[in-house]
Amino acid sequence: MKIPFVSFLPMERELEQDLRAAFERVFARSWYIGGAEDEAFEKAFAQYCGSKYCVGVGNGLDALMLALKALGIGAGDEVIVPSNTYIATALAVMYVGAKPVFVEPDIRTFNIDPSRIEAAITARTKAIMPVHLYGQACDMDPIMEIAHQYGLKVVEDCAQAHGATYKGRRIGTFGDAAGFSFYPGKNLGALGDGGAAVTDNEALAAHIRALGNYGSDYKYHHIYKGNNSRLDEMQAAFLAAKLPHLDRMNEERRRIAALYTEGIVNPKVVKPYVAPACVPVWHIYGVRCAERDALEKHLSEKGIGTNKHYPIPMHLQACCKDLQIPEGALPIAEEISRTELSIPMYYGMTDEEVQYVIDAINAF
Repeated sequence: MKIPFVSFLPMERELEQDLRAAFERVFARSWYIGGAEDEAFEKAFAQYCGSKYCVGVGNGLDALMLALKALGIGAGDEVIVPSNTYIATALAVMYVGAKPVFVEPDIRTFNIDPSRIEAAITARTKAIMPVHLYGQACDMDPIMEIAHQYGLKVVEDCAQAHGATYKGRRIGTFGDAAGFSFYPGKNLGALGDGGAAVTDNEALAAHIRALGNYGSDYKYHHIYKGNNSRLDEMQAAFLAAKLPHLDRMNEERRRIAALYTEGIVNPKVVKPYVAPACVPVWHIYGVRCAERDALEKHLSEKGIGTNKHYPIPMHLQACCKDLQIPEGALPIAEEISRTELSIPMYYGMTDEEVQYVIDAINAF
């Protein structure tokens, strides 16, 4: 049996009629930037998140970067980020001229450990950027308490967690702003690149929107040194077609994850831990194994696709060498990088496919 790490086919076949209708609607209008589709999707996604405002942008990295920029964070400032996440989190901070300060995660959840944040705060710290990694919400109450105590901004990185909840509340609504990615592989993915920033602050939303439109609040009037980052009409229409199905498809991911969690019994494999206050959406089902590379090879030989998130921790990437963080300085992030293996997780997996993956892991 061949099982890819991810496949869009089941979802796209199910929604094909709606997606084609979205394309035809935009094509018939011949209006591709800043039109009715983007406006409608922004309103729908804000309502879905439980936020007042949504600003469509070009991708998830831009959503984070523009939010930081609109909050006035720049050269000389520091932003606390988790040491274990995708590089975009740190890049957003560096793009505004600030310095990312890495804080280790909880080894069980892979998310930033709130108990380690306070020790990383300095006179230059201006914000905390928690990442809801793999689709599981961070422990937001203590993060927000620390932010309020020290007067820090909070920008949530929600790129992998569309629809996840913490204590019954959707992520992306705790901080000053949040950034989402609509990369095709996300739980809510476009048919190309896309992203959005959400916030309850009207002035901040307007600032982010202007920054993403060349710093312009209206045509040919430029009040900021802005960027070109806008969610185009075609992607907005595709996302609007998918959004009504997101909760149902997330629920199916939870069902698949439950089968994995119950069925995988190999003592060499550490299964994901779900924090009690969180309802994850399982963008990724990542296990840990001391013999990760051997497990990866074993599954590959059985036709099972896998991925490693992320094999080189951020502080050891060449683009972060100026931070001068040596190997061994962030041991939890390094341990996760050495041992994490993501197994197939996507809407449309059959029970037979899930069982095949379980049996292969148990046979390792």
